[in-house]
Amino acid sequence: MTETRSDEVDVVVIGGGAAGLSGALTLARARRSVLVVDAGAPRNAPAAGVHGLLALDGIPPADLLARGRREVRGYGGRIVHDEVRTAVREEDGFAVGLAGGGSVRARRLLVTTGLVDTLPEVPGLRERWGRDVLHCPYCHGWEVRDRAVGVLATGPQSVHQALLFRQWTADVVLFAHRTEPPAGEDAERLAALGVPVVTGEVAAVESAGDRLTGVRLADSTVVARDALAVATRMEARAGFLAGLGLRAVPHPAGFGEHLVTDPTGRTEAPGVWAAGNVTDLSAQVGPAAAAATFAAAQINHDLVLADADRAVAARRAAAPA
Repeated sequence: MTETRSDEVDVVVIGGGAAGLSGALTLARARRSVLVVDAGAPRNAPAAGVHGLLALDGIPPADLLARGRREVRGYGGRIVHDEVRTAVREEDGFAVGLAGGGSVRARRLLVTTGLVDTLPEVPGLRERWGRDVLHCPYCHGWEVRDRAVGVLATGPQSVHQALLFRQWTADVVLFAHRTEPPAGEDAERLAALGVPVVTGEVAAVESAGDRLTGVRLADSTVVARDALAVATRMEARAGFLAGLGLRAVPHPAGFGEHLVTDPTGRTEAPGVWAAGNVTDLSAQVGPAAAAATFAAAQINHDLVLADADRAVAARRAAAPA
């Protein structure tokens, strides 16, 4: 499944999720040589379907990616199943080292590696992740409408999460877990909307067969629930960019760590753009793909200018003195 490359392409797209494939599609249609390096670990792999994506609502994540890969290849883009270990500047481009061996030279880079969700250490939580342990009401709220939903508090944002899920169901319980119970205006809002707060540490998530059934507290009390929402710590997959002086930094909203870009997706490293969850931690599939499409257009524009300047220099060099 792994191909090693030693040639040069216009753009290496690092990450083959919805963002990466959208960026690659735009670049391939612009007649750029494109190589997508995909490690095959999409964030939404555990989910049954992608939601909120116009005309494709509910499509299984694997089917969406398979369709995207066919489209990219249809325009001449290449895709390899591998992982980028290093990226360093080399002359006027980059050398991208692959875990499977070899490297590829690229004139520009588009980073769309996404993020990793770190869940609280609660037994049973990871096993249900992406099914009935959820994070985003806009992604999964409809599927748990009118059901018993719990929210496992991980920080101040969990009150907001509980208020959001209250839009989809009247039966929401906030588990304070290891955080301080809400106070002041937060407590007043929860009470007004009929959202009780359960104090005490959560010991485990309980399930029967292939469904979540409840939340067990440290005192052995079990609160019956059909689904559990939890705000994860989100960390950009960006360690391989250290050789370019790029590192993930704390997100201003406190959600985790992300790569900083300007509105076009350009990073602080010349020639490197980023799009999708690696920079926008809260982006759903649609916005992530759209951001990568926009960034790809900026990359193509940058290459157009570089190609024109190269032609100008060649013309001047060939002109008689």
